[in-house]
Amino acid sequence: MNRVLFRKIHRKLAPIIFIPLLLSALTGIIYRIGKSWFGMSSETADIFMVIHQGEYLGDQIKPIYVLLLGLGLIGMIVSGFTMIRRFSSDRPPSAIDVRKIHRLLAPIFFLPLVVSALSGISYRLGKSWLGMSSEQAEIFMTIHQGSYLGSLLKPIYVLLVGLGLLGLIATGIKMLGWFRKNQGSKAL
Repeated sequence: MNRVLFRKIHRKLAPIIFIPLLLSALTGIIYRIGKSWFGMSSETADIFMVIHQGEYLGDQIKPIYVLLLGLGLIGMIVSGFTMIRRFSSDRPPSAIDVRKIHRLLAPIFFLPLVVSALSGISYRLGKSWLGMSSEQAEIFMTIHQGSYLGSLLKPIYVLLVGLGLLGLIATGIKMLGWFRKNQGSKAL
């Protein structure tokens, strides 16, 4: 497949997945930081997990939602990864070149986002479809939220990965040109 095809896939997938990814990143950050640093109650934290995992869709749809969201993120990563190239551009430099920021963030957060997507999918599908017990599925949650880094670094890891995803979403949406006054000239 050529770079133009991957660019088209990336650009078509972005509008479909950006709101669920945005919600997932925000609720994941709020849940982990709230629980770890601010003593958020379990009742309040559960609200964020309901949104994060798509539990509001029901037990039958929840694993499908997690699977599609994770695969969507992996699709964005793979299609975006194929477009990584030199930082030079034919466009005149702007005060803040969001394309360069996006290209800088993408390789930095590539591996943590793939690991997060795969471990989140594995946890949810393992519990929902494969009959894994909570103890068996816990390895995937340990990986998903960086628990192996210890209680001090776990919230920092979640915060950094979440902020990286939010940065990629923000710069990607900016490049799509959805919020420009003049819609006549799209950047991508």
